[in-house]
Amino acid sequence: MTTYPRPDFERSDLIWQSLNGPWFFLFDDNDVGLTQNWHLNGLPSEVVADPAIKSESNPATAQAGANPQDAVQETTTKQGAAITHKKRDIEVPYVWQCPASGIEDRGVHEVFWYERVIEDLRSEEQKKKGNRVLLRFGAVDYDAKVWIGGRFVGGHRGGHVPFDIDITDAFTTGSKQTIRLRVYDSAHDLTQPRGKQYWEAESESIFYTPSGGIWQSVWLEVVPTVRIGDSSKGTVLRSDDIEGGMLKATIRVLGRPAGWKYTVALEVGFGGVTVSKTETVDFPRETDMVSIEADMRISDDQKAKLESVDPESWHSNVALWTPEHPNLYDLTIRLFDPAGSQVDEIHATTGMRSLSWHSSQFQLNNKPYFQALFLDQGYWPETFMTPPSPSALKKDIELSKKMGFNGCRKHQKVEDPLFLYYADRLGFLVWGEMANAYEFSSQYVDRFDTEWKEAVLRDINHPSIVAWTPVNESWAYTNLKGNVEQRNHVRSLYYMTKTLDPTRPINDNCGWEHVLTDLSTFHDYTDGDVLTKTCTSLESIFSQKSKRDIFLSPTGTDPGSSHNHSAPILCTEFGGVNIARSAASGEKDWGYTTASDPKDLLKRIEKMMTGVVEGGLICGFVYTQLTDIEQEVNGLYTPDRKEKLDAGEVRKIVEGIRKRYLELLK
Repeated sequence: MTTYPRPDFERSDLIWQSLNGPWFFLFDDNDVGLTQNWHLNGLPSEVVADPAIKSESNPATAQAGANPQDAVQETTTKQGAAITHKKRDIEVPYVWQCPASGIEDRGVHEVFWYERVIEDLRSEEQKKKGNRVLLRFGAVDYDAKVWIGGRFVGGHRGGHVPFDIDITDAFTTGSKQTIRLRVYDSAHDLTQPRGKQYWEAESESIFYTPSGGIWQSVWLEVVPTVRIGDSSKGTVLRSDDIEGGMLKATIRVLGRPAGWKYTVALEVGFGGVTVSKTETVDFPRETDMVSIEADMRISDDQKAKLESVDPESWHSNVALWTPEHPNLYDLTIRLFDPAGSQVDEIHATTGMRSLSWHSSQFQLNNKPYFQALFLDQGYWPETFMTPPSPSALKKDIELSKKMGFNGCRKHQKVEDPLFLYYADRLGFLVWGEMANAYEFSSQYVDRFDTEWKEAVLRDINHPSIVAWTPVNESWAYTNLKGNVEQRNHVRSLYYMTKTLDPTRPINDNCGWEHVLTDLSTFHDYTDGDVLTKTCTSLESIFSQKSKRDIFLSPTGTDPGSSHNHSAPILCTEFGGVNIARSAASGEKDWGYTTASDPKDLLKRIEKMMTGVVEGGLICGFVYTQLTDIEQEVNGLYTPDRKEKLDAGEVRKIVEGIRKRYLELLK
């Protein structure tokens, strides 16, 4: 992948180098690398693993995907023969389990190392200016430690979010240096957030082959010493004020010498026309963050310079962002030093749009909006969770829209940020979600809190993100019914997320056992007739699903929870219908229910979707799912993105459902 990995936040004088491609790689099954000084002396040509202790079990299938913890069993162990692991090439950013990595090993390896040579990208002039070199990782699963030239430079815990390390000082002894990366990724620790990655080597039911190590892009980037921080560092663009037409931004500066007077200014453009420019604003002496507002209203004279203007996408001279009209403003953020010289310039975009969730409706820009979403798990046969190319992310959005869907619930995965870049531009709603763990503990709480916060901050500036879902189906929370501590943690996630971002609704625990939520969501994989009956009344909608209560009764000091009568109700998982494979194929064909052929599948989809909306109580749904994945073959597209039934016919159904919803509101 040679596309810059973060085009949503790009410097005007961008200097970077992709580190995707071949690295040296070595399994370290007995975790001897540190004691043998691999980080100092380099990876050996081979290592002998002593008789390995490998886990074996007979994994149970979670019933209807509802209670994955039911599949957790005690494992037994046996002694294996000694194995010699050789240093070999791996193709980054593909995990060693997948074919595209060049390794495709499905064994249990919890510690492994990467190594490659890098070179200082700075010119002599840039070195004199004091420019810094950052080593950036999109995501490494799970716990990474990095050495350069034998010097420890940093690390990160959390398998789904980015991190960067300033490695400038590593080049003081030479312009070429060697990176060595040690990764630990537990195969069996169920308090580690892992999403759909199974804790066994053989995928089963709704769970997939595990992934370990580097799985998003790696790159070097030259940056100014004093620079503008991205959203992960605190630069947040709030663009929901469609009435006042003002962008409210918080800008974070990094590397500023204590007390030095730096200033920042913001320029807004739309369709090549300059809309507004702010005055320069001083960073306060005591903080590296400053608030700044920019006018997003486009005057009639400015509007006359635009090539085309769709009257439906404007409100009070503000160009609105919607899936139908994904209008984006261009933003330029400039940073100036005490002498008034520009030292950094960032290009970004934003979409002006408001969200509200009241009167049992989800509203986009103050109008009721039916969310017809796919459950999208972002998985490819050859590359697993890593997209095979940037265009593959764009293609999945285009395929979804081709079938009439206006968004997705990105399921149990913090997707590559390029997906959101395309979602902003193509007009696609996205529910941001975290990969969950499966057991609750104080260690889980510490891990999850940190990584969820990093995920929210990474994606907070994308207009396509319209909801946050920290938890799915009580995964990790094995006793919400009776455990106050577990309830309190879900509640704390709600408040933490609301503090970070008050502009979007929070779906605390998708599917059932809500503790504190803005959205009343439920999952129901029953077929058409039963689902239709369920969606006719609140009583049946909020009846038990998969033996779980939708809301919680009081227990101990906890007051329990209940549906807020004004909260939107959404069926956030349903469908999951597979078409039976022939017995002769020998392939697994797991689904929640089974259709006989594409024609039968289309009829079932229409009946289920109609049943969800016709009762007049539900304002959105999430159909399971976009594509087949391994043995879970209930997608509307095959793993290689071929239609399993005519996309135009599905589109007619979905568009009819959205139209019917608005008719029922009249």
